[in-house]
Amino acid sequence: MKNLIVFLSAILLANTTIAQTIEVCNTCAVSTLKEAISQAKDFDTIIVKKGTYKEHKILVDKPLTIIGKNYPVIDGELKGEIITVISDNVTVDGLFIINVGTSYTEDYAAIRVKKSKNFVIQNLVLEKLFFGIYIEKSNHGKIYHNKIIGDAVEEYNSGNGIQLWHSNHIEIEHNYVEHVRDGIYLEFSDDCLIKNNVSAENLRYGLHFMFSNNDIYQDNTFENNGAGVAVMFSKKIKMLNNIFRKNWGTASYGMLLKEINDAEITGNTFDENTIGINIEGSNRIIYKNNNFTNNGWAIKVRGACYTNSFLENNFLYNSFDIAYNSKVNDNIFDRNYWSNYTGYDLDKNGVGDVPYRPVKLFSYIVNRTPETIILLRSMFIDIIDFSEKVSPVFTPDNLLDNNPLTKQITW
Repeated sequence: MKNLIVFLSAILLANTTIAQTIEVCNTCAVSTLKEAISQAKDFDTIIVKKGTYKEHKILVDKPLTIIGKNYPVIDGELKGEIITVISDNVTVDGLFIINVGTSYTEDYAAIRVKKSKNFVIQNLVLEKLFFGIYIEKSNHGKIYHNKIIGDAVEEYNSGNGIQLWHSNHIEIEHNYVEHVRDGIYLEFSDDCLIKNNVSAENLRYGLHFMFSNNDIYQDNTFENNGAGVAVMFSKKIKMLNNIFRKNWGTASYGMLLKEINDAEITGNTFDENTIGINIEGSNRIIYKNNNFTNNGWAIKVRGACYTNSFLENNFLYNSFDIAYNSKVNDNIFDRNYWSNYTGYDLDKNGVGDVPYRPVKLFSYIVNRTPETIILLRSMFIDIIDFSEKVSPVFTPDNLLDNNPLTKQITW
């Protein structure tokens, strides 16, 4: 009998703690998201039905699942931040959030996650925003399938699409970001996965990260941004199978590497950028199986870059393949395909019998005097490039690909 009483008490206790569902609509008993959160118990589900809800400073302070049906509009009326999550185990799904307030002292966001873990932010549409999704000192979260459309005109009064600050183990996948300052920004954020995102038409960078280690950036597209992608002061990163396209401008590039060490850059496409990769102070990086196509400069090495390996890449129809500002070379170039290679392969083994020297004297001259670029196609330039090739004076004499491939590499 005693065991039966214990058993029935356990069932009764379980029934009282089962998660409930609260519906929000203009004609429901609960008509605002704030009111629904106030009434909800831990791990309840809030269903927000189609409609427009003029709310801001919505605080999610308990573990909840908030789901929008048919994309209800949460309109912040430009009054400040709209949703702030400060609890673990929160999911926000399927909302259309607009009209974030703008401030020069606070980084208002459409949705902020602060000091939380195990969160999911997915299927949101964010427009008319300052910052889009802001993750602050939070860990083990997922940001999936969001569409972030800004209307940024100037950097000083615009924010970033997705921002991570002091946040680790975050997955950012299948998001589309455009017309913000930086599409995706990470600072002091380790062990993150950035995958299958499109970041385009942004004022500054498609992706910008600093002091963030052991991250993977894979299968993303960064197109027509102000200055492509900036990678700074980080180590042990992997950038795999990304596309860097049409990042044009006097100070633009597909990707900037500054103070990056022990990284892997493999399988990427750099197409129609002013500079494919701009490298400074970066060491022990493996560049392999990348395509550099129709760029102004495929790679610019600005100094303090040691023990890097450029292996089995395609350099196709770039104005300049490699630019160096030093006579010292400690990097390896081997088994790359160069469309400008004019050597021969008598034994037909697919490897040129004559080493290829990718750094041209004219590239050195243009680095020092940019105005000389107007002479690019002149016969005079061909003559001075040939003279430097025969007897290097200004370019590194040991910078050679001793095994240039005679056929474009396919993977």
